Amino acid sequence: MTITTLSSREFNQHASDAKKAASKGPVIITDRGRPAHVLLSIEDYRKLTGAKQKIADLLAMPGVADIEFEAPKSHDLARTAKF
Repeated sequence: MTITTLSSREFNQHASDAKKAASKGPVIITDRGRPAHVLLSIEDYRKLTGAKQKIADLLAMPGVADIEFEAPKSHDLARTAKF
């Protein structure tokens, strides 16, 4: 894991470089020489917080449209009301 340190100015001028560096490890962003923020990849953030994937994230996965699925029809759901 590589830790990268950037000043706020460097971060603003080279955001794409910061994102690339975040894929290798945390990026510390300084403000007037003091650490102020940390940029993490989403994978590192999820590991850190213990966040689990939500069903909406799973359903939004790329390539899911290519999966063939046909739900079986259920005839047990609709019934005539008895009064």
